[in-house]
Amino acid sequence: MPEFNLLAILLIVALLLLWKLDFIATLLTLKNLKPKLPEEFRGVWDDAKYLKAQSYEKAQAQFGVVSSIFSLTVLLVFWFLGGFAWLVGVVDAWNYGPIATGLCFIGLLYLGSWLSSLPFDLYHTFVLEERFDFNKTTAKTYIIDQIKSHLITAILGGGILALILWIFQSIDNAWIWAWLSFTGISLALTYLAPSFLLPIFNKFTPLEDDELNKAIQAMAVKCEFPLTEISVMDGSKRSSKSNAFFTGFGKRKKIALFDTLIESQTTEELVGVLAHEIGHFKKKHIVQRLVISMVQTAIIFFLLGMATNPETAFGSQLYAAFGIPLESDAVTAAGLVLFMIVFKPVSRILSIAMNALSRKHEFEADEYAAVKQGTPAYLISALKKLSANNLSNLTPHSLEVFLDHSHPPVLVRIEALKKIS
Repeated sequence: MPEFNLLAILLIVALLLLWKLDFIATLLTLKNLKPKLPEEFRGVWDDAKYLKAQSYEKAQAQFGVVSSIFSLTVLLVFWFLGGFAWLVGVVDAWNYGPIATGLCFIGLLYLGSWLSSLPFDLYHTFVLEERFDFNKTTAKTYIIDQIKSHLITAILGGGILALILWIFQSIDNAWIWAWLSFTGISLALTYLAPSFLLPIFNKFTPLEDDELNKAIQAMAVKCEFPLTEISVMDGSKRSSKSNAFFTGFGKRKKIALFDTLIESQTTEELVGVLAHEIGHFKKKHIVQRLVISMVQTAIIFFLLGMATNPETAFGSQLYAAFGIPLESDAVTAAGLVLFMIVFKPVSRILSIAMNALSRKHEFEADEYAAVKQGTPAYLISALKKLSANNLSNLTPHSLEVFLDHSHPPVLVRIEALKKIS
């Protein structure tokens, strides 16, 4: 059975405090909802849409609270009843060897997590999003998406996990080699995903709008941005929400526009949105985030090296806290999983810092776009339309922004844009 040592007690306290902090932020945001539409959005929003957005925010908040209570309760109950140790015993009995046993342990946990979250995912997609006219996903598309994502997870995720387990069980200074391997694979997947992974789920077609194509190409030339491809993604297949994104390394940059975005924005507004995305590249935001991510990953793998070693103080406390027998073939895999649970509060704190950096980057990219277009008007108009189409909360509480938002509130962005000469 689990031993409630110092590490276990600290983890329980941290998980409960983080949940309570998120709950307080949610309550404050709901309390901060304003009954009157901000004048800045008149003409793009109307009172009916604003009321609908507030109802959407309340529904999302209620759903988030219930789902977070459920997931935290499942984790704590499974832990306190010795579920992790029981599962180790199950896979050990199969006698598949250390790596295969470890993969079975992680795979069964993944399966259990998916099954427990499936009702919430179904409700969110087919009830909550449907209620507010966002959902366009059919049951057939949902099932096919699930099959594809699980197959990719099994093939790619299983292969990466097998490699990491082998490294930790076979090589000295394993954390260094595991970090280098993981980083190399992650960079390769980032490069290959637009060409091989994303088309598995969505259809990408060349942009046929000649006026828009020329306007985007002209902005790319003006920004000295090596654009090689502009495509349209069938985002409307799953949702009516709008977005756009860039992919590619070096001199092979690609733009993908959601079809829903093209339908709702003018050419000048779309160019403003894309100039903003170009700004992230020109301001070196992508490189900064990549370097920070690599440093964070290195720290995580260093700590993983201690967590999976029962002879270290950290490792011995970790295995004892979850009741894992050290002679198990799944001991390394269990160490990986348990470390990620213990690291969750730290990861939450790191995400707050990364969100703060991301919000700073958004302001910088907004300014870049406004300067390149010669006016902030088009980006302001685009942001207003995006907020209306996505039923964004126009007045989130500052605590929620601090904790969870990677983008500043749209009204704050608009006010900053208006100050640009």
